[in-house]
Amino acid sequence: MINIPLIKPYINDEIKKAVYDVLESGYLTEGPITKEFETVFKEYIGCNYAIAVTSCTTGLEIALRALEIGPGDEVIVPDYTYPATAAVISIVGAKAVIVDIEKESMLISCQQIERAITKNTKAIMPVSIFGNPLDYSKLNKIKEKYGLFIIEDAACSIGAEYSGIRVGNQADISVFSLHPRKFITTGEGGMITTNNTLWANWMNSYKHFGMDMNNSSRSGIQFDIIGTNYKLSNVLSAIGLGQMQIINDLLTKRIELAKNYTKLLIDQDNIILPSTIENGKHSYQSFCIYVENRDYIIEMMRKKGIEVQIGSYALHMHKAFRNNANIKLIGEYVNSKYAFDHCLVLPLFHTLSFNDQDFIIDCLTRIPG
Repeated sequence: MINIPLIKPYINDEIKKAVYDVLESGYLTEGPITKEFETVFKEYIGCNYAIAVTSCTTGLEIALRALEIGPGDEVIVPDYTYPATAAVISIVGAKAVIVDIEKESMLISCQQIERAITKNTKAIMPVSIFGNPLDYSKLNKIKEKYGLFIIEDAACSIGAEYSGIRVGNQADISVFSLHPRKFITTGEGGMITTNNTLWANWMNSYKHFGMDMNNSSRSGIQFDIIGTNYKLSNVLSAIGLGQMQIINDLLTKRIELAKNYTKLLIDQDNIILPSTIENGKHSYQSFCIYVENRDYIIEMMRKKGIEVQIGSYALHMHKAFRNNANIKLIGEYVNSKYAFDHCLVLPLFHTLSFNDQDFIIDCLTRIPG
């Protein structure tokens, strides 16, 4: 029986009431609550536009389509990520070029990016994994040198910063996840951010069936492009809006808990703490460590009632990404394979106590080997 979960969404009474109020209103689809959620989100990030969608995955798809990326184009992605990052590139008909990561940070290797660029490369889709921000001093140099777009898979990274600028306000387009594994959640959902008016208008239209969102009225709706339905309902948006209103408290507590984990683990010889990128502020969507015998540790910790988990996936190891015409594998993936085999995620949520952390680390360090 699990006594300490990996994560527990923070849903207070105010959020529950907000959802109830939406249900009572009868206006359940996307509407004013979703618009308010988008406004609060963009103001927090500091960007010009935020567009709520059904998931991070559909958000990444829309971003690719907005930049007219499709057949004949290549997009470079890290090997160590959730499959959706590369899958959406294939879905729009482009080719995902998969490269290795840096072992210390688990972020995409800029050196490997440059080696993978060809005349067909149109974009880089790096992942600010687990809330560790990307090194934009390096990425922007590559972008300018080769004339590329950057679409950031920022699924885990709301609240993270690089050089004092929040994730979501660095890339051409960034996309966040609002899945329950994230500390700002709507159950299922995502948020796209950008500063480009043309792309924002196109993406907003595309998720509303291709509707002209600026000039249509109830009596004169116009459909300018072929689109689809990726709207986020008022019901789900009420949850996210309530959490965004207390995001500073939620983020402060996560960082406090992460610092305590670090203090408890810093002198453990058999545990490696991955690094935060220089000039970066980690948001600690997940607190990760490197351990030996990771799968055995997961088994033993769960027997103690503590839910721990692997970090992410090494895409090159999976059938979907091998012998696929829309996937290009480059290199040996030594670091990605290491991260897949050794990364362990520890519980981290708002109501986790220091006593809980003491118990977790005591159990962890008592496991032989």
